[in-house]
Amino acid sequence: MSCSPAEVSELLDTPPETSTTIIEPRGDEMSEETSNSYLEAQILTNVSYGNHPQEVYDLYLPAGRTNLSTKVITLIHGGGWVAGDKSSMTYFVEYFLENYPEYAILNLNYVLAQAPNHHAFPDQYRNIDTAINKILQEQEELQIKPEFGFLGTSAGAHLAMMYDYTYDFIQDNVKFVIDIVGPTDFTDPFYTSDPDLPNLVELLVDETQYPEDADYLTLNSPALLANSLSSPTLLFYGSEDSLVPLSNGATLHNSLNVHNITSEFSIYSGGHGIGSWNENDIVDFKVQMDNLIDTFLSID
Repeated sequence: MSCSPAEVSELLDTPPETSTTIIEPRGDEMSEETSNSYLEAQILTNVSYGNHPQEVYDLYLPAGRTNLSTKVITLIHGGGWVAGDKSSMTYFVEYFLENYPEYAILNLNYVLAQAPNHHAFPDQYRNIDTAINKILQEQEELQIKPEFGFLGTSAGAHLAMMYDYTYDFIQDNVKFVIDIVGPTDFTDPFYTSDPDLPNLVELLVDETQYPEDADYLTLNSPALLANSLSSPTLLFYGSEDSLVPLSNGATLHNSLNVHNITSEFSIYSGGHGIGSWNENDIVDFKVQMDNLIDTFLSID
C-alpha cells in the first residue's frame, strides 16, 4: 500500500481535543513591547494537555521572551513506545538551558502503549499534535514564536519523524528533526524476520483507526513517508546497536536525499544511544546539533 503524506495524515488524523492553560498576567502589566524585557524565566511542570495522566509536559520559558523571537526546542523521550518518561531527557534539558538560554524548551510525555486500552500508533502522534496545538493556542500568553525544533531518542525519534513527515507538512511549524537511534523502517528484514512481530503489531497498532487493507508497517515507517516537505533531519546511530539496525538510518538518509532534504547520517562506535558513545563522538554530535539549530532555528 503506497500513500502520500497527505493521505497518511487523512488516514490517521482527526481533530484532537485540546485543553487550555492560561498563565495569569502580571499585576504590573505594561505594554507588550516594554514588558517583555521584564519577563522572568519560568518553569511550568506537568502541564496537562489532555485527560490522561501521562498527557503532560514541562515547559521552560526564558527571561525576556517574546512571541517575535522565542523559538521552541522540543524533546521526546524513548522507551519502546511502552515505557519511559520525560525525566530521561534531563541531559538535553540542561544542555539547552546552558547553551541556548534564549529558547523555550518543551519536554513532552505521551500516553504509553498498554493493550488493549492504549496503543502507540496513531495515538502517540496525536498526543504530540495535541500538545503542539495547545502551545500554538497559547503563544500570546506564553510569549513564544511558533517555530519548533524536534529532538527524539529511540522511540521518541520515531515519533518526532512521524509527526514532522505526516502531520506538519502543511503548517510547517517544525523546522528540523534530530533522530537519535530512531526506528525508521519496519519493513526492514531486521524487523520482519522477528517471529514476535505480529504480537508487537497487535500491541502497538490500533487497527480500528486504519483501513482494513492497511499496511501497518509501511504507514508507520518514517523512511517510507519522507517527502519533499519533510524537515532537515540529522541521523545518529550506533555501530553496535542491537535494537535498531544501521540499515534503518541508511534507508532514511537515502530517502531524504531523493527528496533533496538536508540530512546527515552519522555512525558512532557504541550501542543504542548517546550514553554508549565515546567522548569524541559526543563532541561531534553536539557540533552537528548546534549547527543545525543555528541554521534552521536561529534567533535573529
